Amino acid sequence: MSAFTALPSNVANHTLVADRSRLAAPAGSTAKRALDLFGAAVALLLLAPVFLLVALLVKVSDPAGPVFYRQNRVGRFGQSVGVLKFRSMKWEYSTGPTRPYATAAEAFLAMGRPDLVAEFEIEQKVANDPRISRLGHFLRSSSLDELPQLVNALVGDLSLVGPRPIIPAELERYGDQADLYLAVKPGITGLWQVSGRSNTGYDERVRLDVRYVTEWKLSLDLMILVKTVRTVLVREGAV
Repeated sequence: MSAFTALPSNVANHTLVADRSRLAAPAGSTAKRALDLFGAAVALLLLAPVFLLVALLVKVSDPAGPVFYRQNRVGRFGQSVGVLKFRSMKWEYSTGPTRPYATAAEAFLAMGRPDLVAEFEIEQKVANDPRISRLGHFLRSSSLDELPQLVNALVGDLSLVGPRPIIPAELERYGDQADLYLAVKPGITGLWQVSGRSNTGYDERVRLDVRYVTEWKLSLDLMILVKTVRTVLVREGAV
């Protein structure tokens, strides 16, 4: 991992305030890491058949593209983290530095959907994203696209539970609370995911992330993990 070369100006000079969270204590961080290792390892073993089946379906449905998609996100202390997902977008409209469209806005314009640009810039998502494949819609609604993030949790890039991984520009949305976001590892799931996900606005998402960091305890992680299972099964707030 490497640090991002530049963070938004309003957060670049923040002093991290990890001591506002119980995770600042060695016992807290050790317990959380133990839960991540145990939970990720067990989940990967139990879900291995599903993992392999989804990988096969992604490749067969769109052979031109890769099975996995790596997204660069802001990790703890501003480190760059390559967050893994099963690819859910049509390869033709997948964005990135090596793709025809560097940003979502460019892809939407190429698809003749300029109306989606403003919505994406505000929420960092759109309700009905035309870039997503038919299989991708199922993977996202069932959260199966995020299964590879268990590998991120196993190696320590992510935590099972934490704030939602974001891109550097989104740190501006956290304002004076950006230091709290940077004080912990992003998570595969979190308060936002069990509080409506796509039905929750960005400002509320920031509030939930801040609340998680300041009120963290191991029992909160366990509660969120249990609620995540229910949320995934009923596809609550999924896109």
